[in-house]
Amino acid sequence: MFFPSARLFLVLATFLVLAALPVRAFDTRATAAIVYDVTTSTVLFEKQADVPLPPASMSKLMTLNMLFEALEDGRMSMDTRFGVSERAKAMGGSTMFLNTSDRPSVEELIQGIIVMSGNDACVVVAEALGGTEDAFAQMMTERAAALGMVNSSFGNASGWPHPRQRMSMRDLALLATRLAREFPSYYTYFNQSEFAFDGRAPDNRFNRNPLLKLGIGADGLKTGHTSEAGYGLVGSALQGKRRIVFVLSGLTSETARAEEAEAIVNWAFRQFSMKTVARGGVEVAKASVWLGDAPSIGLVPAEDITLLVPALQRDGVVAEINWSGPIEAPIAHGQEIARMIIHRDNMPDTEVPLLAAQAVGPAGFTARLRAAFAKARALVLGGSAPLIN
Repeated sequence: MFFPSARLFLVLATFLVLAALPVRAFDTRATAAIVYDVTTSTVLFEKQADVPLPPASMSKLMTLNMLFEALEDGRMSMDTRFGVSERAKAMGGSTMFLNTSDRPSVEELIQGIIVMSGNDACVVVAEALGGTEDAFAQMMTERAAALGMVNSSFGNASGWPHPRQRMSMRDLALLATRLAREFPSYYTYFNQSEFAFDGRAPDNRFNRNPLLKLGIGADGLKTGHTSEAGYGLVGSALQGKRRIVFVLSGLTSETARAEEAEAIVNWAFRQFSMKTVARGGVEVAKASVWLGDAPSIGLVPAEDITLLVPALQRDGVVAEINWSGPIEAPIAHGQEIARMIIHRDNMPDTEVPLLAAQAVGPAGFTARLRAAFAKARALVLGGSAPLIN
């Protein structure tokens, strides 16, 4: 049949549907949460993930992002030292106990923010980069928007309660993913268990992340707590080739935070596994060709397609391939021809492009003449014409 603009659909025959047990749903005591598989860009779980909430000290990650960017573009080095203002010295809560006579280095400030959760260290960074903390908070807000963090705004650098200090769980997960991917040399500080700055705060020298010593691959990022926000944690863990990032907020105690964090890591790594569902350059289907020197063309993904699937779903997933066709020649090798949509039980669909496995040239003069005649005859008679290639 002649289908100049028809839409064709195909279920990929090499992928089978397996009657697998469903993924066990995660039930958290957190008021808001998200679990994100960084390796495969898959959201595994979310709860109130787009609601802007008080982030407490978890918002220090944005202060660190601004500092890491300044290091990367050469505005400062790890040895650069900054003065301490009266405003910084006067900060309450968790601090490094900085004095106005101090000139801490950038490296010390990074450790002070990550390990000691130093509110005073955040003010030092804010004033160094923004002139004033208020100006720096506006810079943070604008930079967050530019990075796609659409539900974040900042009133300060430390996470101290403020009506403009708001972040969603999805924004915090996006930020944590960025820190791990874009700043690997600085990210290692998140795994530091202890920092005793000048011996001034011995009781505050330990990293508050409850997962770091559990042997489950946890290597960051930041806890948070205020009476307004409750207990929260932005965490990340790496097991094998998989990295997950998760965010929890609104828990009622340190114990609950530690329990929920460990449970969510175990769930994410036990309920899902990585599976290569198609190989790059290996044909997964064929598409019909119109007026070509071959009747069809192979469709291949550009690279291996590796996805998360429920751990008990061993033998495949369903893939739907669609294109507008038949496809008119000439067709170049590597030209995008179709889209493959992969369906998994209780998980978001994944769409990937499929490319031409080989070039197809135009048909010869005789074949093109026959096709034109058949098309004209069909139009005159009101019938359908056979597809001639």
